Amino acid sequence: MPSAIFTIGRSGLTASRLSLELTAQNIANAVNPDYSRRTLTQGELVMTGNIGIGASADSLGGIRPGVVIRAESALVQRQARDASAALAAAEAEFFALREAESALETSGLFTGLVEFEAALTRLEGNPLEPALRIAALESARQMAGNFRVASGTLANARSLVQAEAAAGVLSVNARAADLAEVNRKLVAAREGTAGHAALLDARDKALRGLAEQFGIATTINPNGTADVIIDGVPAVALVTGGVAANIALGLDPDGTLAFDLGGTPFAPAGGAMAGRAAALTEMARLQGGIDGLAASVIAIANAAQAAGVDAAGNPGGQFFSGSGAADIDLALTTAEGLATAPAGAPAGSRDTANLGALLGALGAETGPAAGADALLLGLSSRVAALDTRREGLGVVAASAEAELLRETGVDLDTEAANLVRLQQAFEANSRVIQVATEIFDTLLGLR
Repeated sequence: MPSAIFTIGRSGLTASRLSLELTAQNIANAVNPDYSRRTLTQGELVMTGNIGIGASADSLGGIRPGVVIRAESALVQRQARDASAALAAAEAEFFALREAESALETSGLFTGLVEFEAALTRLEGNPLEPALRIAALESARQMAGNFRVASGTLANARSLVQAEAAAGVLSVNARAADLAEVNRKLVAAREGTAGHAALLDARDKALRGLAEQFGIATTINPNGTADVIIDGVPAVALVTGGVAANIALGLDPDGTLAFDLGGTPFAPAGGAMAGRAAALTEMARLQGGIDGLAASVIAIANAAQAAGVDAAGNPGGQFFSGSGAADIDLALTTAEGLATAPAGAPAGSRDTANLGALLGALGAETGPAAGADALLLGLSSRVAALDTRREGLGVVAASAEAELLRETGVDLDTEAANLVRLQQAFEANSRVIQVATEIFDTLLGLR
């Protein structure tokens, strides 16, 4: 019987040591978002007597350490991933379009159009004044520069989003390959071990990273492996067991994103990639809009020049060159070349009918200034709506993250209480062994 006391004490020490190691691991990973807390199950160690007559009765012989249990909740994990994907989509689109909005506002495009009209209006009051003619010509030059700046800064904003998308696809392909590797290891891992729990942490980390870039649908198999389908049009399989597919990213002629997986083109329906794709589609529309405005200014001004005569009575020459926002430029070389008078008017005419027609076309409800105002207003409204949506989704994502933390995270108060309890258990089992030693010493000391 004294030998059984040693067994009981030793098993208790072993169980306490293993539990202490798990508790220490939990505390060390308390701030690790990709870690789920662990606990160790314990059972009774039953000893069977087999020496002597009638000595087959079973008796308790201490504690048997069980398996490592990892806290997890498939439902809460999925809710957190879905909320993260929705937030990532809204944030990616918001930040991209905010850059586009900043690019167009800082270019001074609308201001340039308004000042060009204002300079022509002042010239209408005194069409032969050289200073007013020079001012009108310079305002036209400045407006053309505003168009080029707007086109260039918008192109830079689009390039940045395209580069982020390319980096994101590389990250997704790497994470998909990592998940496939984890799946292969999970098949061979023994359940209930620390290594198996670490693989499940790696699996959930990969799933979280994938969900931030693409909305995903996940199937968790009985052996712990995960199959991933990208939520898109159409839906495509990214990871199946130990095999991962590669996503290819291309650019359409208008600068929008084109996704392909295994020869199947698809459009993402969630995650940051969906936000970037939507932003680039809007940027392509904006680029088309400012190109249309530039083409309209070129056409209106050149038509007015062709319909009038300059201060010397000569037919008006071309006002602007180019075909869009990127290449619009002033074609007139002298202020005297402004055709303010109608065709047939003599040299030095103060008739501003032709200039009035130009101002009427520029200031019309469908003119360039109104078009620029509508373009910028529409963009600002969309950015504001995205900001509001982003804030709302941020609250939802934070709530889902907090729920996930409650389900799988580490509570330092609980772990501290466990440390005290395990310390007391360790001391108690040490005392059991000490008592057993004293009993043996007493027996050996008997004569």
